[in-house]
Parts: sequence; structure tokens; C-alpha cells
Amino acid sequence: MHSGILIPLLCLFSLTKTATAADRPNIIFFLVDDMGWQETSVPFHTQATELNRRYRTPNMEKLAADGVKFTQAYASAVCSPSRISALTGMNVARHGVTNWTLQRDKGPDGKHPTLTLPEWPLNGFSPSPNVQRTVSATTLPQLLRTAGYRTIHVGKAHFGAMHTPGENPLSLGFDINIAGHAAGGPGSYSGDKNFSGKWRGAEKHWDVPGLEAYHGKDVYLTEALTLEAIKAVEQSVGDRKPFYLYMSHYAVHAPWEKDMRFYQKYIDQGLKPAEATLASMIEGMDKSLGDLRAALKRLGIADNTIIVFLSDNGSPSQCPPNLPLRGHKLNPYEGGVRVPMLAYWPGVTAASTTNDTPVVIDDIFPTVLDLAGIDWKGKVTQSVDGASLAPEFRQPGSITPGRPLVWHFPNNYSGQDPFSALRSGPWKLIYHHASRKLELYNLDADISENNDLAASEPARTALLAKLLGKLLRERGALMPTVIKTGQPVPYPGS
Repeated sequence: MHSGILIPLLCLFSLTKTATAADRPNIIFFLVDDMGWQETSVPFHTQATELNRRYRTPNMEKLAADGVKFTQAYASAVCSPSRISALTGMNVARHGVTNWTLQRDKGPDGKHPTLTLPEWPLNGFSPSPNVQRTVSATTLPQLLRTAGYRTIHVGKAHFGAMHTPGENPLSLGFDINIAGHAAGGPGSYSGDKNFSGKWRGAEKHWDVPGLEAYHGKDVYLTEALTLEAIKAVEQSVGDRKPFYLYMSHYAVHAPWEKDMRFYQKYIDQGLKPAEATLASMIEGMDKSLGDLRAALKRLGIADNTIIVFLSDNGSPSQCPPNLPLRGHKLNPYEGGVRVPMLAYWPGVTAASTTNDTPVVIDDIFPTVLDLAGIDWKGKVTQSVDGASLAPEFRQPGSITPGRPLVWHFPNNYSGQDPFSALRSGPWKLIYHHASRKLELYNLDADISENNDLAASEPARTALLAKLLGKLLRERGALMPTVIKTGQPVPYPGS
């Protein structure tokens, strides 16, 4: 078990309730997989880009028009770390699940030529602290369920490794689990293929579970998940239960498969087949958002349902660059960690608001609990690094703009060396573990991270390195070991 994490979840029934269950709003956390900052017709940059003009996401446009658009929202550079941060409120440096998980006791990392990687919790999250190489904590759905919410998980889970308790969302506080398991991607998006990876020679653990009703049918996975989510919402409304819907799409993660409802029009506008395939998947995800909102309206609960939209990391290198951002999924650069985020709180968020405050996926945990009116402080077993964004929904600028945000990846995967990074105000510091090199960027002036200021701003670089080192040390961040010396890579600023 990762050091520094307390044993989770005893006696949640003492949770203080500040409102009756019937008074609480419904909450939808709509999480998209591998969606880049620019992979939408909603411009998150100061001006529309080529990708904004390429994609069609009218329901994201409508959500942005109704609520608030966060232009500087962040996640980890890879999926499992982001999802566990949202689940627990812990920053990746604290919970320690710094890369993606799948097989028990077997991580995805390759060997590094000069570093020995740390023994991170490669089995992911576990509700029990007795599972080796896992992290445990009080979870968001557990707190919500104790407060009277029906907690619904739909889609990708990817919290814990196969054959561990954490692979099943039902063990994490969810009342309902639709299609969530250990794998971070689907075998297929096609109901005709039973959502199985057999067609591409993939192992059975990639097959999406629980959607047998759609097997052999011409239905896309995104649509099947949406239909099942709406059924679960309808049941909650019928039972007069407030609900928390974690709508966690597998889209737009690989394997990239055409959503034929939308594919041809992108071919007709001149896109190459691979480009049109991704565009069709994005529009299918957007349709899901619109269908959910239409269901809320039909059920008469739209005015009492809060929606938060987010992606879990940037788009992978196989996708078009999210210019003007540099880099992609796995990277410490903005293209790997800056993600699209929208929020709508009926009657509270001002229409068509733009919020430039830097926020991070760690904030989801306290935000949702705050929106639900749940007094959680002192009733969780972990240290929570995230901050509630509910004040930002009411009035942009409520959170201190200079609040430091931290990334940590002491791993070696798919060509990405170990790194740590810090965002403080406009400044971004990147620390490369193998070389000890520091990079410094002023994101206000250089969003593309082309101009490394570390040499020309030595005092600022040193100050931020000390701050990053302090935060990593406080959070118990695991570091690689230098093979030649047998000593851990020093924290930055040491």
C-alpha cells in the first residue's frame, strides 16, 4: 500500500447532513476519455482554431452558452491517475497511482536506462487497505450514498486492477454499475461485435461487460451507455431519489472506430478516414450529452440537475495536435494535461461565462460534495488536495489564481520519461527526473511552451523548484532511484 494513506471508510453513517435528501440537486459528472482541449467546436482558446472549425459539438456549445467555460482546466497526463483524483480528491503525487492500471501486480512501465522506477500502487485503488500495492481512501460515491443519493456509474471505470476489489465500481460506493471494469478501453465500440476485442485479436479482458442486451445489434457503444444511463436516471426519478450520475464514456479512447451516424459527413467535407473517424466519435459523445439533457427536461428535473463536463487527459499522439498547445497525452506539456471543462448550475451560473482560473480534476471531489450540501471535512480518511469550485460557479475569481497545481509521473511509458511539474499563476515548471533538467514557461505569454525561461529567470526557477519539491515531499511523492548511485532522484530545489 502506498505510504501516507490512512485506512478508509469507517462509520460514514455519522456524516452530517446540511439538507434533506429530497432537497439536494441531482449531479452529473460527464467525463470524456482522451479528449483534447481543442477537439470540440467550443473554442477554449482566445480565438477559434482549425480543430474548432473541424468538429461539431452543438450540445457542448449549448452547455457553454448556459453555463461556464473553464479555459484553464487540468487533469493528469494519463487516465487512471485522473480518475482516482476525482474519486478521492487527492493529487496524483499523494495517491501515487501515477500510471494506468490493468493486470494485477503488473504495471505498464518499461525499463529505464538510468533509473529504477519506484514501487508505485500499480494495482490502483482499493476499498480495502489489505490489497498490496493499492491506495485506499474515502470515496466520493460513498459520501454521496450515505447522504441519500443514488450513485450511478456508467461506462469506463479503470480504478483498480483485474482481480482486485477496486475493479468493480460497486465496491467503491456506487449503487449501480453499468459497463465499468478494470480495462481502460473497450474491445470494440460496435454492438455488432458484442463490444468485444476478439475481432482485433485482443484479450478478453478488454470486452465491455454488462451490455449483452445490445449484442449483435447495430448500436454504437456511446449510444448504448447513454440509453442505459437514461434508464437509471428515470428509475431514480420514479423512486424520488436524488442521483449522482458518473457518466464516464469510453469515447474517444482507442480503438478508433467509425460512428456511422456521423462519419460520412466528415468524409464529405474532405477529412481523411482516420480524421473523420475521430470526428464521428466526438460528435457521438456530444449527442450523448444532448440526449441526457433532453431526458432531464422530459423528466422535469433539468432545473435541479447540475452538470460538470471534463476530459481525463489530453489527446494521444495519434490524433491531430491540439494547437496552439504543445505535446499530447502522457506529456507534461499543456497538450497532455490541459482539458476542456464546462459547468452548468441552473439558476446560479451566469450564461456564457468564461472562467480563466486554473483548476484541476482533484477539485471534482470537494466540488460535488459542496454542490450536494454535504459536510465532509473531518469525515474522510485522506488528505484532500482539491478545492471546491462551487464558488467559481457563482463568481469567477473566487479561488486564489496562484494556487499551485502539481503533476507527477515517476514512470517510463511509451517514450515518456519520468517528470514532475508545477503550475503557479502564469508560471509552469517542469522537472525531468533522469537529467534533473528544469524548464520554465510563462503560459500567459507563451501558451505553446516554446520559450524556456529557466536560464534567463534563474531566481524564479529556483523558487518554483523549491515549491514543487516542498509539495512533492509533503504529499509523499515516490521518486525513481538512480541506478548508478542507488540513491533516490532528489526532489527539485533540494
